[in-house]
Amino acid sequence: MFNILVTGSSGQVGSEIKEISKEYSYNFFFTTKSDIDITCKESLKSFCEKNCINVIINCAAYTAVDKAQTDEINADLVNRKAVKKLALVSKELNIKLIHISTDYVFDGKASTPYIEEYQTNPQGVYGKTKLEGEKELININPINSIIIRTSWVYSCYGNNFVKTMLRLGKEKEVLGVVFDQVGTPTYANDLAKMILYIIPKIENNKVEIYNYSNEGVLSWFDFAKEIMNIANLKCKINPIETYQYPTPAKRPNYSVLNKSKIKKEFNLEIPYWKDSLEDCLKKLGERINV
Repeated sequence: MFNILVTGSSGQVGSEIKEISKEYSYNFFFTTKSDIDITCKESLKSFCEKNCINVIINCAAYTAVDKAQTDEINADLVNRKAVKKLALVSKELNIKLIHISTDYVFDGKASTPYIEEYQTNPQGVYGKTKLEGEKELININPINSIIIRTSWVYSCYGNNFVKTMLRLGKEKEVLGVVFDQVGTPTYANDLAKMILYIIPKIENNKVEIYNYSNEGVLSWFDFAKEIMNIANLKCKINPIETYQYPTPAKRPNYSVLNKSKIKKEFNLEIPYWKDSLEDCLKKLGERINV
């Protein structure tokens, strides 16, 4: 029996895991920062011992990319220091640890999909602190622990690009969306299912890194166009360049992840991005154009 601690359970991935958890014969403990302080080793260890935790899925993260530029202390606290504590407790108690990371550890200057071994070079505080969290986990090296790098996450929960486009598509006649940033969306529900599927299959002596997103390649402009199309919204989407939509933190121009490793090692079939988007919009009651 797996006793699974899910940190950051109110976020997108944590919420999706909670939604599908009833389909699995695992024992789940869904927590937020009000339930357990993952930056405190003693508190974390006590919780894990009391509840016989043998798997941790760390969905907790500081994900406010722009805010992180001026709030590095708190970003570092969640994205690096907390991961260090999770790694230490996992090693001491022989717990499997699944940690979710990001494409922002790369600089976005590649021209072919990123493999896990590609040179990291984060361009902002968010990416930097996420990479430092990865390094803490790798250095401590609890066995049966993995890092999953993902990109462009969206779901029925929380704030994300899909829900923002749906809201703006109903409010505005025209929107400008960048076309020179290319990647692949990740439907958090697909990511959640994949994580629960691979838990029994994780067996490694050193921390392994895996990439995961949906299949396909597109720009944010393409993504927005398809959201409007499926939801039958009349808002016109115009392509703009990144410089026309300045943000405090630099976004990667290229965020396509190579998923060959995770597909091969766990015998996975990953859904195509458009199919997953249709599923999400259907759940949101927005899938009109079918």
